Amino acid sequence: MSGQVSHAELETIRAELRDGILTLTLNRPDRLNAFNPQMGQDWLEVLDRIDADDAVRVVVVTGEGRGFCAGADLGSGSSTFDPQQGSEFAESHGPRQRRDLGGRVTLRIFRCRKPIIAAVNGPAVGVGVTSTLPMDIRLASTKARFGFVFSRRGIVPEACSSWFLPRVVGINRAMEWVATGRVFDAEEALSGGLVSEILEPESLLPRARELACEIAENTSGVSVALARQMMWQMLGATHPMEAHRLDSKAMNYMGVHADSREGIESFLEKRAPTFPLSVSADFPDDLGFPEEPAYEP
Repeated sequence: MSGQVSHAELETIRAELRDGILTLTLNRPDRLNAFNPQMGQDWLEVLDRIDADDAVRVVVVTGEGRGFCAGADLGSGSSTFDPQQGSEFAESHGPRQRRDLGGRVTLRIFRCRKPIIAAVNGPAVGVGVTSTLPMDIRLASTKARFGFVFSRRGIVPEACSSWFLPRVVGINRAMEWVATGRVFDAEEALSGGLVSEILEPESLLPRARELACEIAENTSGVSVALARQMMWQMLGATHPMEAHRLDSKAMNYMGVHADSREGIESFLEKRAPTFPLSVSADFPDDLGFPEEPAYEP
């Protein structure tokens, strides 16, 4: 494991780094890995370290035990989400304005410079499924179950899912799942475009690692980091000209750097590439990716 990414103090997430692949395991199995404030803070901490550590090329996320993440931990009872009762799931911005912790996590996943693969091994409900929406590839076990159950709890979709979910699956499917609040199986998730593959439980993590290895062993980390941001940012573009401008800047940047030369030379020489650029040092900050707006209630 890299010296930079030390995860010993994380309380709710177990992290293992091998061959450039960081496996994050949500680790509250006695609560089906339910999301609590500590898990939110652990997510924010580990994502900062992931971006800073060039030993991490790809991230795989799964759950310990039989659950992926059963949503917010409701152990505090009926006032769990009440801002006037000091909800632990929110950051205070005044007596009635509190910032959703799940949203802070998904925004940070959105900004991550490393590709993230969700290996959904069991129930993924509420924030357990909305937190996967800004991840890049979602795989499901045959035992996985999904639910945007907010309307059945008297609340609304959170974690920026009103932005992410329609972009991932389309508005009609998104509204069906959100309005009914029902829990559905992996087959429906696949047909609806929420996941890309269904696998037997014993094959789930090996398949996630297979995809992660293909990325880690064959691609430029800076190229993948740029492509990830380009794809996500262009989901909000109003005209393809915006993509053309960004593509041109990114192509010009990579074209004068060593990774493009190595990519071509390794192809012509029929050998595996060794890309010299690093995401932490060489990701360009001047290509016009918009800054995250300040949170203003």
